[in-house]
Amino acid sequence: MHQYPEVSFEDRMSTVDFQVGERPHITVDTEICRSCTTKACVPACPAKLFVPTGDGGILFNYEQCFECGTCYQICNSAGAITWTYPDGGHGVVFRKG
Repeated sequence: MHQYPEVSFEDRMSTVDFQVGERPHITVDTEICRSCTTKACVPACPAKLFVPTGDGGILFNYEQCFECGTCYQICNSAGAITWTYPDGGHGVVFRKG
């Protein structure tokens, strides 16, 4: 069996290009987030793109999202996160690093 070297998240992300589209492929309804008691998206996002605000909401930076879908799967408030595929020619582009 082939052993692959351990690669840190930061090193792995340095091999990714982000072709950011004008339309966000993930939108977060901050009004729904305000009533969320767990904010499970904050620790679950491997890219750390969800930041709680002082008023109970969430700030989300879709520009650095690598489309793993973790936030969409873990969000326990129906309708708080809407995910669609990025427009053609946009999104994550993997390159050898």
